[in-house]
Amino acid sequence: MHAIVISRPGGPEVLQLQHLDAPQPAPGQVLVQVLAAGVNRPDVLLRQGKYGGAGEVTGTVPGLEIAGVVAALGTGVTRWRVGDEVCALLAAGGYADYAVVDARHCLPVPAGWRMTEAAALPETVLTVWHNVFQRGALQPGETLLVHGGSSGIGVTAIQLARLLGAEVYATAGSDEKCRACEALGATRCFNYHREDFEAELRARGVDVVLDMIGGDYTAKNLRLLRDDGRLVFINAMKGAQAEFSALEVMRRRLTISGSTLRPRSADFKAALAAEVERHVWPLLVNKQFKPVLFRKFALHEAELAHRLMESSAHIGKIVLRVNR
Repeated sequence: MHAIVISRPGGPEVLQLQHLDAPQPAPGQVLVQVLAAGVNRPDVLLRQGKYGGAGEVTGTVPGLEIAGVVAALGTGVTRWRVGDEVCALLAAGGYADYAVVDARHCLPVPAGWRMTEAAALPETVLTVWHNVFQRGALQPGETLLVHGGSSGIGVTAIQLARLLGAEVYATAGSDEKCRACEALGATRCFNYHREDFEAELRARGVDVVLDMIGGDYTAKNLRLLRDDGRLVFINAMKGAQAEFSALEVMRRRLTISGSTLRPRSADFKAALAAEVERHVWPLLVNKQFKPVLFRKFALHEAELAHRLMESSAHIGKIVLRVNR
């Protein structure tokens, strides 16, 4: 099979198209013929050798989410049949013609959805559900602030929070990106190059902040939170270190949390996928929620896809088309 392999830690140029033997499903796994694979920022960190807990990355096939057709079943798999269309979360291996996946981490491709659309779902939807609705405990009538609102995660968070009854604000890096966030349901999106989101929101406050920025945003986020508010980290692009008042956190009963999905156990991911299927998948049937696809690349163009991801010029998701 064809696969994109990290030849060594480094820039996008280290992604090489190679011929590898197709994997075989172990008990409890399915073999998926991949038709599309989502490109995510953790793929970039993995390629750079900076993804925490990933270990040696040379020889690794990146890719955290795929959509395709079940090609073979491992022993013990009862839900899926050969020929079923699925999308799935995986720890690595998505940039390839075939990938093996824990059968419990597969979700059915919604009827009428293209494979490129379905491939944009697993990583972002599971990340948002866990961090915004489980860890952040966002409730109908509350207010969510999403940093990086035009990213794949941001686009997902805005839409799901709105559909489930919350008010949403966002930040992004251009007027075009801000208008896109507002078109998706954000009450207001702030261009961080010329607007101070803290000053704009200080009078009203927010209940939950989904933050992928870190750095000096941390103290601002905490100051914006209402009593019993929740700050949830999923990245720290401006730095992991920050200063804030612990006494203020105590006085206003604030919660600071965060997570990374890739190192979590297979059982945890299976339970998360099942909850997402119950709560989010019904919204996909009539496309009440839909990923925003910015650009599609062929598998052999993975280097270009990573360069686009690193430029942050995109709005929504970047997807690789595979087996075409």
